[in-house]
Amino acid sequence: MSNIVRLSLSLEKPLFDQLEALATASQYGNRSEFVRDLIRGRLVEEEWEDSPDLLGTISLVYDHHARGLADRLTHVQHQFTGHVLANTHVHLDEHLCAEMIMVRGAVRAIRELADRLRREKGVLHTSLAMGTTGRSLRSGTALAAEHDHHHDHKHDHDHDRKHGHSHHHPPS
Repeated sequence: MSNIVRLSLSLEKPLFDQLEALATASQYGNRSEFVRDLIRGRLVEEEWEDSPDLLGTISLVYDHHARGLADRLTHVQHQFTGHVLANTHVHLDEHLCAEMIMVRGAVRAIRELADRLRREKGVLHTSLAMGTTGRSLRSGTALAAEHDHHHDHKHDHDHDRKHGHSHHHPPS
């Protein structure tokens, strides 16, 4: 017997039209799968708030001619030692640089780091993407089944070992 529960809900016509446009643009097979993924996404966001162990990426675009900015960005990151895992710097043109900073830790610390970087004069754009490291997902939360549905870590690690790939896993 299936674990599918059918539900109906009411939406204003403009909101429904926007939902339809999003689902169509996202190329889901059907509206139900699109709505399921919206709900799953919200559940992950809720879990982030309570998770002591998030993995994230802070992306910055900035004017590298801004006086002292590179040093200030480095200084801020040094104040979050233990949270900053890696940093990649890219020259976009003669004035703009992009930096991607991989971070790990509690949501409060990661958001504080992103906010401090965002406030530096010369930073033109900042975005923060976060997700759980998977530990809480594997420990039996309601999202464990969803995690397994989207990404089978055991398969990936077996595949990587077979093909000679390695991963760096920092100590917890």
